[in-house]
Amino acid sequence: MNIIGIIPARMGSTRFPGKPMANLLGIPMIGHCYFRSKLSKLLDEVYVATCDAEILDYIKSIGGKAIMTKDGHERASDRTAEALLKIELNTDKKYDIVLMIQGDEPMLTPKMIDQSLQPLIHDSNILVSNLMTELKSVAEHADPNEVKVVIDKDNFALYFSREPIPSRKMGTENPKMLKQVCLISFRRNFLLEYIKMEQTLLEKTESVDMMRVLENGLKVKMIHTSENTYAVDTTTDLKKVEENMANDKLLKEYL
Repeated sequence: MNIIGIIPARMGSTRFPGKPMANLLGIPMIGHCYFRSKLSKLLDEVYVATCDAEILDYIKSIGGKAIMTKDGHERASDRTAEALLKIELNTDKKYDIVLMIQGDEPMLTPKMIDQSLQPLIHDSNILVSNLMTELKSVAEHADPNEVKVVIDKDNFALYFSREPIPSRKMGTENPKMLKQVCLISFRRNFLLEYIKMEQTLLEKTESVDMMRVLENGLKVKMIHTSENTYAVDTTTDLKKVEENMANDKLLKEYL
């Protein structure tokens, strides 16, 4: 199989403008995402997809590959799909699986990438998979920046929300609290079908791409990871991630 990793990134984040280029342990955050993605042996290639020249120029300056996409994409998946088609046109190579790696996941590891890809590699019926892991506190469970997920007995997603699900008020005070980790693997053809689907009501309500899949009656396979990871949505998150990465063993691979 031909597998590509694409990291969508833009400077215009509403919660943290300029986030991809924010300094994290001496280099821009997007640099960590790129270097760490390149450590996976399952990815044939890694690109950054952006609408900002500053990000494009930085990735090229470190010897990486980046491609310009349109401004105004509402969803990271739309930017990823545009980048995929441009890359395939430029390289005359067609990919089977596309791993969308959010540019605000600087703690990602090669193991997480491999975990996300394995369901699609081994089961042709799975169209899309996401990682998930435990939320570590009630405060994280209540944080709207953390996308929560509830799953069925076979680890397929039932619902994603920025609200605290499942309820801590009914039945048990200690429910299984899980969050989505934004390494999302798509079959190439499904990604291209997905972006043609109309945005759905709950997708807009929750601001979660995967709700479009569920609302169209399709399944999202969730894969548990025990890797310690935090996404960066705010400057406070950046400080927390910097503290958590201070002794990260992967840093010596690229810093």
